[in-house]
Amino acid sequence: MVTNSSLAVGLDVGCRVRCVICLLENSRLRFLGYGEAPAPGWVRSRIADHHLISGAIRKAVSEAEALAQVSAEAAVVGMGGAAVQSDNHRGLYDMGRPRLLEAGDLDYAVRRAIQLRLEDHKGLLQVCPQDFIVDGRPGFRKPLSVKCSRLEANVRVITADIQDYEFLISAVHQAHLAVDECIFEGVAAAYASILPKEREHGVAVVDIGAQSTEVAVYDGEALVAATGIPLGGDHFTRDLACCLTTSYEDAEMLKVDYGCALLGLTGDNNLVEIPSPDGRPPREATRRQVNVILEARGAELFEYVRDEIVQAGMDKALMEGVVLCGGGAKLPGLCDLAERVLNCQSRNGLAIGIRNWPDEINNTEWTVAAGLSMYSARLTLRRERRRRVPGIVGMVVR
Repeated sequence: MVTNSSLAVGLDVGCRVRCVICLLENSRLRFLGYGEAPAPGWVRSRIADHHLISGAIRKAVSEAEALAQVSAEAAVVGMGGAAVQSDNHRGLYDMGRPRLLEAGDLDYAVRRAIQLRLEDHKGLLQVCPQDFIVDGRPGFRKPLSVKCSRLEANVRVITADIQDYEFLISAVHQAHLAVDECIFEGVAAAYASILPKEREHGVAVVDIGAQSTEVAVYDGEALVAATGIPLGGDHFTRDLACCLTTSYEDAEMLKVDYGCALLGLTGDNNLVEIPSPDGRPPREATRRQVNVILEARGAELFEYVRDEIVQAGMDKALMEGVVLCGGGAKLPGLCDLAERVLNCQSRNGLAIGIRNWPDEINNTEWTVAAGLSMYSARLTLRRERRRRVPGIVGMVVR
């Protein structure tokens, strides 16, 4: 029997809203339905009209509900954009005398780490515990039943612009949907596309959206970097429109039909037709001209990504390489360009671990929505576990 408590709903809100509904049964996820709708109302990765966004959310959710034949009441929502930033913080719990650590002690140390003063326009989006230091000995993941007198918690604190966050939540509420949790889209992409053993060896997730790119870097189980970059697939299209003096729509068509992010992977001397305004004859350009523009923008994007990796201390330490997600990752040659700039292997990130996941959405555009649904299931399992045995604060604390 399908109950609302067993549904796992993920809502990826961007220039296109994508909703995924899954069913949690016997601790496993089974796909039920999906929906998608264009969402006007964004300006430079920020919500400019939350009423338009709300209408798109309602349309996408209704489409997913019709396919799944269920009614969704709440969802886990993703948030990204250049305003999302993160930093490391440490919380200290000095217990005074040695004793065995309990779940509540770990809980308290994490909470001490998030007692920080933020800028007025910033709010706490997510807290990701990294590890614990027990009496000066670092590297403990969950030191339960370990005897100590001084406990320190290392956490990665992700912040977002308060106004952006409130606009997003308001848009979801206006679509008659509750918000279970709001998490960083880069973390959601990692949930869907990376296995635990890959995190152990070091891996970076790069979610290339329309107007921004989200980066999440893992070292073992620890999230060591999480940030938004103000570059996305939309910038590739605008570059083509500007350099080839054509409309945005025609530039998008050229990018999809003929574009490649790396020279030499296509017939660079082949001619393509550049659409012209009414009354003017069409023009021609070589694919090389198109791809030179795309390669330049792609190289710039991955240089920003490299800066984040270096700052996190993971340069030349990503043994599992870089995983590309998002609609922008569909551009041919982007994985090859990432390997050249970042000097590590690269692959596209697809959803893993959801039964009956349909082929028509088995692409990088749907990775974040899948990850949000998987995170929704994790929240349900955690609530059930806490009802049985009180446990540590979740990996995500708002």
